[in-house]
Amino acid sequence: MYIILVYDVEQRRTAKMLKLCRQYLHWIQNSVFEGELSEVQLKELIYESEKIMDLTYDSLIIFKSREARWMDKEVIGVERNNAGNIF
Repeated sequence: MYIILVYDVEQRRTAKMLKLCRQYLHWIQNSVFEGELSEVQLKELIYESEKIMDLTYDSLIIFKSREARWMDKEVIGVERNNAGNIF
């Protein structure tokens, strides 16, 4: 499945979340990632994220689609990290 992931964690946990998310997805900008994951990979990512996060303060938002081709991507301004044409 195609995933867009956005996180908002306290500054001292940012580096750990960034490192974790980069293991699974393509970094787009700041706390935004995208890519293809299996159901098992997504569950692993969520499990590992919850170990880093303070669930009373931090947030993780995951947008899911069956396939990337069903989503349009439009970048206005500077694209921070070009993951290539993943569509």
